[in-house]
Amino acid sequence: MKKDIVFPTVEGIRVAIACKDVMAEVPEWAVYLLNTNAFDIDNVMVVSKGYSEKEQKQEQQRTSILRQYLGTIEAGQHMQIELIDPSVFHLFNEYWVSYYVNGQIYDKKFIFVPESIISENLVYIPQLELKGILHH
Repeated sequence: MKKDIVFPTVEGIRVAIACKDVMAEVPEWAVYLLNTNAFDIDNVMVVSKGYSEKEQKQEQQRTSILRQYLGTIEAGQHMQIELIDPSVFHLFNEYWVSYYVNGQIYDKKFIFVPESIISENLVYIPQLELKGILHH
């Protein structure tokens, strides 16, 4: 049962939303998973979705739920999870990451809150060599 599974603390794993060319006429945004650990992570699975808080007069907005198997991400490496359209930046964008290290399962949710993906919040992410929002 799930209550019997021990989920240790996730360290060294980051999710970033970065833009390949912020100054482009139509910038291309992508979501990346970064492994900053000194060891590989295996059987990486990411579940992503977008949603809004329910307001009194408006229906809650939801995006499709996407499940992606990324395989192994080597130590110090990163992998693109998906492209993301700026039209969903006003939503909560959630990435639930699960992976194994030496047979032990780890998992963590990374949630980008509405309107956090703005130019004022962009930082340089050396591992990607891009500007973006880095979630710890």
